[in-house]
Formats: sequence, structure tokens, C-alpha cells
Amino acid sequence: MVAKNRRQTGKSPATQSDRDRSPLVSPSGKSNVRRAGREGKAYNSSHSNGLSGIRHRLGLTPSALLKLGFTLLLAALAGFLHWHHLTQLFENDRHFSHLSNLEKEMAFRTEMGLYYSYYKTIIEAPSFLDGLHMVMNDRLTEYPLIINTLKRFNLYPEVVLASWYRAYTGVMAFLGIPTKMCWSINRGEGLTPVDSCEGMGDPAYFYVTCVFLLNGAMMSLFFIYGAYLSGSRLGGIVTTLCFFFNHGESTRVMWTPPLRESFAYPFLVLQMLLLTYILRTRSPSRTAMVALGISNLCFMLPWQFAQFVLLTQVASLFASYILGYLGAAKMQSILVTHMITLGVCFVLMFGNSMLLTSFYASSLVSIWAIIALKDRFAQVFKPGILLWVMQGLAWFGSTVLLKFMLSTVLCASDDAHISGLIKSKFTSYKDFHTLMYTCAAEFDFIELETPVRYLKTLLLPVNLLVVALIAWKTLQDVVRFLRDSGKTSARADDADESGGSETTGKGEMVYHSLQLVAFAVLAVLIMRLKLFLTPHMCIMASLICSRQLFGWIGEKLKHQTAVFVVLAIMAIQGVANLRAQWGIIGEFSNLPQEELLDWIQANTPTDAVFAGAMPTMASVKLSTSRPIVNHPHYEDAGLRERTKLVYSMYSRMSGETVKRNLMKLGVDFFVLEDSWCTRRTRPGCSMPEIWDIEDPQNVGKVPLCTHMSRNSRPHFTTVFSNDIYKVLKVPKAPKDLR
Repeated sequence: MVAKNRRQTGKSPATQSDRDRSPLVSPSGKSNVRRAGREGKAYNSSHSNGLSGIRHRLGLTPSALLKLGFTLLLAALAGFLHWHHLTQLFENDRHFSHLSNLEKEMAFRTEMGLYYSYYKTIIEAPSFLDGLHMVMNDRLTEYPLIINTLKRFNLYPEVVLASWYRAYTGVMAFLGIPTKMCWSINRGEGLTPVDSCEGMGDPAYFYVTCVFLLNGAMMSLFFIYGAYLSGSRLGGIVTTLCFFFNHGESTRVMWTPPLRESFAYPFLVLQMLLLTYILRTRSPSRTAMVALGISNLCFMLPWQFAQFVLLTQVASLFASYILGYLGAAKMQSILVTHMITLGVCFVLMFGNSMLLTSFYASSLVSIWAIIALKDRFAQVFKPGILLWVMQGLAWFGSTVLLKFMLSTVLCASDDAHISGLIKSKFTSYKDFHTLMYTCAAEFDFIELETPVRYLKTLLLPVNLLVVALIAWKTLQDVVRFLRDSGKTSARADDADESGGSETTGKGEMVYHSLQLVAFAVLAVLIMRLKLFLTPHMCIMASLICSRQLFGWIGEKLKHQTAVFVVLAIMAIQGVANLRAQWGIIGEFSNLPQEELLDWIQANTPTDAVFAGAMPTMASVKLSTSRPIVNHPHYEDAGLRERTKLVYSMYSRMSGETVKRNLMKLGVDFFVLEDSWCTRRTRPGCSMPEIWDIEDPQNVGKVPLCTHMSRNSRPHFTTVFSNDIYKVLKVPKAPKDLR
């Protein structure tokens, strides 16, 4: 246990507001949403202030306004509870409030530390613009290159948070209001005391608090989403409880706040909520499409993998269009919104080629062309299964062809490892870069324990029931369509014009079912992506409250009783899962790395260049501001090759070969970790074994890292060592070798 002694007093004003207001919630639980002003004539125009004015502008009856307010209150409560839950889990796991600044930075391991380092750069710069210029002309991350990290690493969240932090601390300093409270922490065991600060004035505290507030707001959206999709506030409660009951399978933001998904996923929830509104609405307004585009942009900007999620979305929408549940005009409007968003994102990312050469971009163009040529398809193929299959094949073939054509024309290879990763899932193909992914558990196939956990909380059975009912109703529609020999081929387009069609009402359910299947495929192939599957299963679970699907149970009271029985059974394992999370108590400490970073700060020049394991290099850059040659952001072809050269230390090559590799990169010091030489997650996944795939001529030799752990001479000189790390000094390279 640590002793916490107060050094400085002051109040840290805790400001929290829930501003989640959504016009998308049906005030009376109906499946259709009334637009503002639809009933405005029924009220006296003089009532323009207060609740009467709000009610007048929204076109709601007093009872409907009360129901809407109650819905938003429940949403705010769900958001607050999730924020509190995340905050407590993070504090319990790290004892974050008692950590020194260095320990807080070390707690952000791997790519988390890399992202946080740019936030630190901006807030410590003389001005915000100076900090922005530094991250856009970075000289430390890939020495000796100068790179625009805002283009490469999706750093807009750090830019925004850094600007907020500078504004907040500036205003508080001007007003003379203390923003943090600092303490002297006695760590025991003969260790020197450290200073620790709490409050929004502490950079790390401000950062994680904003992340948790954003994800608290996400839970508010989740409640609204479930309520809107199911047409019942009880559906929102089901969605929220399912998320909490399966929290460990739904998110990892409480353990890894700086990861890109922590910033991006809340905006995907908003985007899918808006998309549901658009699918349900007869003629969506331009405002709704603009809102969809903005939420789409906010999802894409923070995360390089957003394109793959959006690919599954447009594919699911296209399947809904093929089956006749989505009209051509509406589908094209959604596609154009996606295209505009992609273009804006491309500009804001300074021309990041991965966006234009993605399967997502090619898919948008392919689907738009297929819809534009729908009359030609109808002339060549008879309406029915053959037409659907040919449209699907045309989409798949043209998307793949266009993607590789664009990659060739633009000479883009940054996403080549993704193709290798997908190939490795279905064949025996493997190479160095593919194994670097697949040997990590989060990129492996989904573990068998995951569906078992879904079974225990009834999440999987409920989803299977919901999807089965939707599939049955869809099959009935398909059979009816085929029986009518395609006479209703224009049913979705007619529904878009006339409204009130039962087919239109089913459209969003068909889309969500297809989206669930797409997320399930992604999760099975890459375990990390179950973070999309599980929340969507929680959304789909809300449909057990849908009268459209479960009206056959009987009257409303009987239906609700059945839902509460299901929730009670869910809670048996769900509460146990929550207690297990609450029982996680830890305290972050990494003394060997702390010794390493302190030594680097005290004993190396500020321009000394370091290389080593990717996670460690992120910490070296963050805490010492020394140049590094490799880092954990593996989505760049050039960086992958640099990392491969650095990791030759863990191969069976000769010391002379590895030394020349490091000298070519201009490395001054190599941080050697024995664990990287011996760690083996499964057969074939130790670093020497991975290298055996690339370097078969040296198979059977003792790995170089084993030699280096014993004696680094004659190729290198050991200048620092402890139980975990050994720093090797690399000889200076002749000019002709650099």
C-alpha cells in the first residue's frame, strides 16, 4: 500500500454535462418519428418561451413531451453510470491517481503511448500552432525522416484534446482557479517518493477523463438507439443492460483509453442511429443526410480501420437494396453522402492514399454504378434470384478490380499487409508481417470461450431468435416476390414515395440483421473486432421489445412481463460478470522500465537515436523525447520494412549483418529485451521462429539475441542493463553506409 501525503491544496472543479439531445426518439414509442412543426397549428404561436415553446417547435403534445423528457433522462442516467463504471475500473486497475507523471506515461503502453506523445507535444509547445507545426513536421518518430504525423496516425483526437486542455488551463489560470491537487507519494521498498497530481489540470487526467466522458455519452446514444429501433423505452433498457452484462466483451476503453477505437466508436453508434432514422423515414431531409455525413467523418478521422467497418455497412445496405427493402433513390443518396465524407476525410488527412485505395472507396463507386445501370440489368436478367446473384457478383468483381487498379495507379502498398492477413485466414500463407499480426491473440480467430460467454448471458440465444424471426419474414417476402414473378420489383422505390409500406418498415430490421452477420464474420476472423459484434448484438437484443416482431406473444403487459423474465435470467450471469470486473484491483508499477527511461534521460544526448521492440520505442519517445526509428503504428509499408530490419536482432543472422542493418538506419542505441527472444504465444510464434519463415538458410542456429544477452561484444557494447532491458551501443556508421 502507498501512503498519500498532501502537498498542495486546491479545488478541482468537476464539470460534467449531458447534452445528448436527439430528435430521433419516438415520443410515443411508435416506429415513425414526427418531424418538428408537423402539429404546430394546434398551438397558440404566442407560447414561444419555456416548455411551451419547445413543445410548439417540436410539434408534440404535452404527454409526448413528457415521454420524450423521460426518455432523455433515462439516456443521461445510462451515460452517467457508464462514465462512472469506466472511471472506477480504470482507477482500480492502475491506481492512476497515485502515479507520478512518468508512471502515468508508462501506463500508456504500445501505440497508446505513441498517440499520447503527440498530445503531450502540443500542450508543452510554446503555443498551440507551434505544437501543431511540430506534429505535422515530426523529426522524432521515424528518424531521420520528417513526417506529417497528423496524416499518418489519425491524430485529430489529440489535436482537439490538446486545444481544449490549453484553453481550459489558460482560462482557469486567468481566473485564478486551481485545476489540480498534487501529493507526495511514498512508494515504500526503499524507493524515492514521487509527486502525483489529480484534477483536470493534470494532462493525463484531462485526457482520460475526456475519453471516458465521450464513452459515457456513447451509452446515452446506445439507450436512445435501442429505444428507437424497438419502438419502446424498455428496448433501450434491454440494450443498456446487455452492454453492462457483457461489458468485458463489448469494449476495452477502460483498459486502453488512447486507442483509436475509444474515440471513433461512439461516433459509429451515432452514425448508425442516424442511418436507422433515414431508413425508417419516407423522405429524409437534407439535414439528416448532413448529420449522417458529419458523424461518418467523425468516425473515420480518428481511426485508420474505420474503412473496413464502413465497407460492411455499405455491403449490408446494398444487400437490402437487392432484396427490395431499400429504394434506389435513397440508396444513392446514402452512397453520395459516404462519397462526400470520404473526399473530405481524404483532404483532412492530407491525401492519405489508404483511403482512396481501400475496398470501401471502390465499393462505393461499384454500387453506385450498379444502381445507375439497374434498368440494363433488368433488361438482361429476369427479376428474381438470378438478377440478385448477378448484381452481387458485379459488386464483388468490380470492387476488387477497381481497388487493385487504384493501388497500382497510385503506387500504394501501405495496406498490402491487410490482403496478406486476409489471405492467411483462408490459406496456409504466412510471411513476417502477417505473423506479426496473427501471433497476437487479438488478431487471431475468435476464441471458443466468447460464444460460451454470450450463451451464459442469453445474448446469443436472444439474437438468434430475433434474427430467425426477421429471416422468416424476409423469406416470406422473397417467396411472395418470386411467386408474383417480379411484379413487385419496384416495391421499395414505391414505398419511398408513398410511405407507410410494411416493406419499408422491415427495411431497417433487414439491414441490422445483415450488419450483424457482417460483424460476426469480422469477429470470427479477427478476435479484436468482436468489439463491434457484441455491442451490435446488444442493439439487436432490444428488438425483443418490438411489437412488430413479437406482437404474437399477446397484449403489451404480457409482452413486457416476458421481457422482464428474460432480463432476470440475463442478470444471473450478467451481475456475476460485473462483480468480476469490480473485483479487479491492481496498482501499476514498472520499475525496470522506469530505470531504463531515467538512464536514457540522464546519460544519452537528446539527439541519440534508439531502436528496439515497438512497444518500448513508444515509451522512449513519449517519456524521453529521443528520436526512434520504429514504432507500433504498423500500417505503413516503409515502417514495416524498418521494423523488420530492427527485429533482425531476434533472428538467427550473424551479428555483423544485424549491426550493418542498424548502422544503415542511423541507430545509436538498441534496447534489447530477453523476453522478446524467448516469448512464445503458441508454436511458431516466437521471434526466432517467425524469422525462420523469412530466413530459412539460418534455421537451426542459435538466435543472435541469445548471444547478445550473454555477451554483446564484439559487435556492440553494453552500456546499461537490468533484469528486463539491456541497452547496446551501436558503432557509428561510415557515411557511405548511411
